[in-house]
Amino acid sequence: MPIVILTDSASDIDASVRQSLGIVAVPLKVMFGSETYQDGVTISSTAFFEKLKQSSVLPTTSQPSPLEFAEAYKAIYEQYGKDVQIIAIMLSAALSGTYQSAMIAKSMLEESIDITVIDSRKASYVHGMICVDAAKAAQEGKSKQQILDMIDRYLDEVQVYFIVDTLEFLQKGGRIGRAAAVIGSLLNIKPILTLDPAGYVTAFDKVRGTKKAINRVLELFQEYSQGKPVKVGVLHSSVPDQAAEILERIKQEFQVADAHLEEVGPVIGTHTGPGLIGILMMKG
Repeated sequence: MPIVILTDSASDIDASVRQSLGIVAVPLKVMFGSETYQDGVTISSTAFFEKLKQSSVLPTTSQPSPLEFAEAYKAIYEQYGKDVQIIAIMLSAALSGTYQSAMIAKSMLEESIDITVIDSRKASYVHGMICVDAAKAAQEGKSKQQILDMIDRYLDEVQVYFIVDTLEFLQKGGRIGRAAAVIGSLLNIKPILTLDPAGYVTAFDKVRGTKKAINRVLELFQEYSQGKPVKVGVLHSSVPDQAAEILERIKQEFQVADAHLEEVGPVIGTHTGPGLIGILMMKG
């Protein structure tokens, strides 16, 4: 039976990778005032961050509608036939209504269509990498249950930390207060953020300066990896050279079984701004 992985555009999977693995991504929307764009379809990451620098309006985001998910499910069903099995891995329900839309869409369709919808409790390439590995497993002929078991294990084991370059977007988006943002900026405070078990963004630590923040994150990963092989992803928004340097350092300091360098898309970028560095790690 064919197995198809479906996700949302906030998974930040490169389009060429999605196409090669047959992953379907339903786009979220990004709005600059009255202008609406489909994430990764009508606006790229590069174009988004250029527009963000020039815009006086803070962008907002919205999830796909249930109808959009229903149409994506039906398109897969029509392409692959009635025996297709769909595994939908969604952006954290704590951060977006995307998972709820995907669930409502499932209830709109016939029960004979085999759809499993998963709240990843993750965001960006954190759930994107799990989608990629799930799609590879499907291509290798693994059963749906084997893939679901793998996804559960990955979601429990993956670790991620984000370092934001500026507190401006967290403050404008209501994530921190204005006073904290002003003081943090004056003191060059770099908050280290993570995703808690429920999928919420939480502050893990605060460090002065990006270099110290990165060193702190890599110390945490040394404790996590315990010298064992790991899968690694380095995420960034508009700082590819810095991200590449960090990935090379990780390859030197860890036993890296698989490595990815990915750019954060418009949806996640709306809430973090440019200059984000994210590092995710999972025991191989």
